[in-house]
Amino acid sequence: MSPIPGSGLAKGLAVTLRTMTKKTVTEQYPDTQPDLPPRTRGVIGLFEENCTVCMLCARECPDWCIYIDSHKETVPAAAPGGRERSRNVLDRFAIDFSLCMYCGICIEVCPFDALFWSPEFEYAETDIHELTHERDKLREWMWTVPAPPALDPGAEEPKEIAAAHKTAEKLAATQALAQAAPVDPTDPPEGQS
Repeated sequence: MSPIPGSGLAKGLAVTLRTMTKKTVTEQYPDTQPDLPPRTRGVIGLFEENCTVCMLCARECPDWCIYIDSHKETVPAAAPGGRERSRNVLDRFAIDFSLCMYCGICIEVCPFDALFWSPEFEYAETDIHELTHERDKLREWMWTVPAPPALDPGAEEPKEIAAAHKTAEKLAATQALAQAAPVDPTDPPEGQS
């Protein structure tokens, strides 16, 4: 069945008329903060403790707006007879938000979960050169990152959490046995003979 000529135009005009008759709602932005969705993409927060300076985020960034500087430090051997190790130490981590296109590739490729989306969006500056935010500012935004969404009810518990629960249960059982053991008053205190 062929469409009636002009039916598309009539549908478009109907949408326009419905929109025109709705009451407009103006957000009074500076005075009233907007209600943002829970996983809003605002800026990128840095969890510095997880960063190993692998440079994946800077290499994968299509805009080349991530600047990382580091140096190597020698870590002494953990056990006697072991060898010394070297590790990268983060000196500078900066993101130029005047270049960033908020694609999130840096967050996706980070293997150590050092970068996260923060819902902060009020970071305008009067000078474009001040849009390059250093690691101190990126660390501040980390505290505004929302908690990850809950797992599906039927999903398996992550192996890391399961291992942590087992360790906590063993520790609690050990402490309970230590408290339940009777103390003989004739025994000398520990450390004395």
